[in-house]
Amino acid sequence: MTDDPSNQSPKPGRASSPYDEPTEQIVRPGQTSVPQTDDDLGPDPAQTPAYAPQSSPTQELPTYSGAPAAEESRTYAFASPAPGRADNAAGTAVTPQRDRDETQRRGTTDLGLLVMRVTIGAVFLVHGLQKLTGWWGGPGLDGIESMMDRGGWDEPVVAGVLVIAGEIAGGTLLILGLASPFAAGALLAVAIDAWLFRQVASPGLQYFNPDGPELESVLVGATTALILTGPGRYSLDGNRGWATRPAVGSVFVLLCAVAAAACTWIFLHGGNPFI
Repeated sequence: MTDDPSNQSPKPGRASSPYDEPTEQIVRPGQTSVPQTDDDLGPDPAQTPAYAPQSSPTQELPTYSGAPAAEESRTYAFASPAPGRADNAAGTAVTPQRDRDETQRRGTTDLGLLVMRVTIGAVFLVHGLQKLTGWWGGPGLDGIESMMDRGGWDEPVVAGVLVIAGEIAGGTLLILGLASPFAAGALLAVAIDAWLFRQVASPGLQYFNPDGPELESVLVGATTALILTGPGRYSLDGNRGWATRPAVGSVFVLLCAVAAAACTWIFLHGGNPFI
């Protein structure tokens, strides 16, 4: 019985099909066996470059809980820099658009606050210099004690010093726009006590000049407004938050000024101004 050539098993080292018959030597230098698959061939030395490019060192990314670190730190060339930060490529600072828009929206508000601040501060400063130096018909240091004593103050010297210090220091700081909430608060306390002092001078509720506290009422309202609005951008406090966006802190200063005026009146003068 002759064997069918198609049923014969291939000999070791020979191809199983005429199509698999190798036409050239495929064993490369350094190989000990005939490769059976394409993966066994490995890279062709003729097609392998003589050098390998050096890979740039990669910076290790911190890992966080949640999203992968590579996703959190991924940046793109067309991403615009964040407002207020420096441009890494050009090295120039980026001006936030919001600040420019806010300046345009305020219009002449800062100019109006400057006019009111300088006017009110000058009024208090002139009155303080009257009491301190005797200029413009003022009492001076010699007459301030007797004037406060006739007004019913239990401690005329202490009351006179507080009034002079508050008017001169507060008026100067308010004109400059420096520590303006505290300067306006000190002037508000002085104006409240001056309003009460006018009421004590004559029986009943007074308002109109020359005996009534008409001027003092205007000063109380103006200093209160400056505490609540801030001094504006045209001041030494222009870059601070309370200059353009006052909030809870201004209300706190307002309450402290009213409390200081009440304590000064109660402990240094006493009595009810409306009787």
